[in-house]
Amino acid sequence: MTGVTRHLFLICSMCVVTFQLLAQNRTVQVLEEGWAFKKGKSSDAFKVQFDDSKWEQVTVPHDWAIYGPFDKDIDKQNIAISQNNEKEATEKTGRTGSLPFIGTAWYRNTFEVPSFETGKTVILLFEGVMSEPEIYLNGEKIGEWKYGYSYFYFDISNALKKGKNTLAVKASNPEFSSRWYPGAGIYRNVSLIVKNKESIDQWGTFITTPLVSDKLARVNVKTQVSGEKITLKTTIYDADKKWVTTNSSTTQFGKSFDQNLKVEHPKLWSPETPYLYTVVSQVYVDDELKDELTTRFGIRDIKYTAENGFQLNGKTTKFKGVCLHHDLGQLGTAINKAALRRQLTILKDMGANAIRSSHNMPSLEQLELCDEMGFLFLAESFDEWKKPKMKNGYHRFFDDYAEKDIVNLVHATRNHPSIVMWSSGNEVPDQWGAEGLKRAKKLQDIFHREDPTRPVTVGMDQVKAVMESGFASLLDVLGLNYRVHLYEEAYEKFPQGMILGSETASTVSSRGIYKFPVVQGKGKQYPDLQSSSYDLEACSWSNVPDEDFVLQDDKDWVIGEFVWTGFDYLGEPTPYDNYWPSRSSYFGISDLAGLPKDRYYLYRCRWNKKEETLHVLPHWNWEGREGEITPVFVYTNYDSAELFINGKSKGIQKKNKDTPQTRYRLMWMDVKYEPGTVKVVAFNKGGKPVAEREIKTAGKADQLVLSPDRKIIKADGKDLSYVEVSVVDKAGIPCPIATNQLKFKVTGKGRYRAACNGDATSLEQFHLPIMKLFSGKLVVLVQSTKEAGKMELTVSGKGLKTAKVILSSKD
Repeated sequence: MTGVTRHLFLICSMCVVTFQLLAQNRTVQVLEEGWAFKKGKSSDAFKVQFDDSKWEQVTVPHDWAIYGPFDKDIDKQNIAISQNNEKEATEKTGRTGSLPFIGTAWYRNTFEVPSFETGKTVILLFEGVMSEPEIYLNGEKIGEWKYGYSYFYFDISNALKKGKNTLAVKASNPEFSSRWYPGAGIYRNVSLIVKNKESIDQWGTFITTPLVSDKLARVNVKTQVSGEKITLKTTIYDADKKWVTTNSSTTQFGKSFDQNLKVEHPKLWSPETPYLYTVVSQVYVDDELKDELTTRFGIRDIKYTAENGFQLNGKTTKFKGVCLHHDLGQLGTAINKAALRRQLTILKDMGANAIRSSHNMPSLEQLELCDEMGFLFLAESFDEWKKPKMKNGYHRFFDDYAEKDIVNLVHATRNHPSIVMWSSGNEVPDQWGAEGLKRAKKLQDIFHREDPTRPVTVGMDQVKAVMESGFASLLDVLGLNYRVHLYEEAYEKFPQGMILGSETASTVSSRGIYKFPVVQGKGKQYPDLQSSSYDLEACSWSNVPDEDFVLQDDKDWVIGEFVWTGFDYLGEPTPYDNYWPSRSSYFGISDLAGLPKDRYYLYRCRWNKKEETLHVLPHWNWEGREGEITPVFVYTNYDSAELFINGKSKGIQKKNKDTPQTRYRLMWMDVKYEPGTVKVVAFNKGGKPVAEREIKTAGKADQLVLSPDRKIIKADGKDLSYVEVSVVDKAGIPCPIATNQLKFKVTGKGRYRAACNGDATSLEQFHLPIMKLFSGKLVVLVQSTKEAGKMELTVSGKGLKTAKVILSSKD
């Protein structure tokens, strides 16, 4: 942040985080270290003199429950899941991930502001605490919040004292409060902001671009301030930190300034060109600088019309999006920017251009990365309104908190150019009846009041109900979750003239697992609690991807889709909600470890228009299936291909519109398995061979292969290298069915952080340095320390040659 220097040191004996207020006009201190943590009621933990010396020392962000162990009795729910069309209640063991998130825990930290003056304003900002946090400072309760996904803050200026200040946070997760794994604890950042009384209010800057063209853009900056006789100087810099324009004003409208700045020949923000400008806002009183705040933004124009759908910078653009839950797999919910960046990098390669936060408010880090990397964003607020889905869900707080939570969501995130739409809810039971209609209008009106530049949608699954009540008619954008058979009827009946697939597909699969015979089906279950990666299995309410592809391609009034989901996530193990030990989802295009499933390439060949896709499935290790029908599928952006088994042609397949599957896949359904080599040769539209791919039958697993996503990381104690571990035979052929137990060791200037194999039924704890391969692969996370240097990961397994990889970190 411009004009701000930051000072942090840890006094180990007292677990004290200290920052100094020097000559700066504003300091922002992220409270990461020095936290003491204890799970349990600890009824006196808020007291200043309470002894927390025997508590666990942790850093924040922190998720206490991800360390397990998995237990089927945690949050065991006897419930009928309406989203699954269930009529009778049954026992669900893995619905919230089977991790020990239920209960109460305390966090304590002691900080000191040596130069603190009573004339200063001090803000204590929380970006997410799961759940129902109560905040105490120096033994006194200063406030509370209810929603675990909300950002919130308190002005603690009058509660601070000189010298040591003791901060205590109580976080409580009741049972039956979530439909998925919510995490536990202070899982996002906590910050102290110290500034002058004459200053910009928290989240007080609102930047819009009401006029955009290639030649000229008008940038409007509204700024809320505290103080009088203020001069506000607003300057825009480009991405290279070069000055663009400045506006100074002394005209206040109450607490607000309203300034317009001209940018000539602007560089427009889009997923293809995510160009970011910076606004520096400076508050002066009698020529003395009192406050300075830096805000990134993008210049872009968005429109939604029946004639052209969604337009970005005048160009009709379809959403090629995925839904994402907030957990980061083996890291749990504790926010980590390296993990987020890896997710987005994987999605970018697939060709995705959009993200929907499901079903909660996104992290600020995720939005920053979407701005930088180029993703459109649908920011969602709630999964529940007044009518309950869960016994202890958000409905308990809706009346008192819904407006406050929306206001905080909008104010905290509205300057992100990536956000192009708001969602006020997902599959809420309030879709039925007049009261739900009133609530939908009330929430949409709040969004419009706080941000008139973006439309509002709701993810609706009760299409017939919202037709009858008018619920859907009042929304800016019609968002349908599944219900592809009702798209045409909805388009005819509703006034918007467009439909968004706010949630699509819900196809289920397990990476590298294939089931026979290969037939399309819904709700299919198998003894091993896995789902087939032939990508033909969906849930009772949903469908396979190809059915959405037809609508996306053939109907101009369908403005895009958000696939459920980009990655597997903890909890909701449909179709095995009733079966232990399933504890995470099967919906992901990539698995919980971030390893692409076959389905990844089905989307890639449609969405990534710049790069070649030629992917063959299944693997070719089927001992015992000799002579049996083993279909071969090819996902490719080419229109035709020829298949060879051990050099013998099985014919050429061409894409055609006879069925949704033959339109988007090449399928040889009558292939009989014989060990050896599968070869595919793809042809261009002129019939010329242009690409080929081979897979071979592997022998016995012999050696390990380590492939890090990055060999150089930051020495900040947080950065991560994701190392993909796979096994090959003596000839170097991948072993796709290997399940060897592996051990991990990190030496040098790094540490072992976690591992994940993507198996939804694995009960191995992520943080322990031992795990089995699943379908021949897993991922190991190596984390930096705060000391730069080299680190070495060693992976070993019985009967396998040990493998090592050298990584390094830099300041």
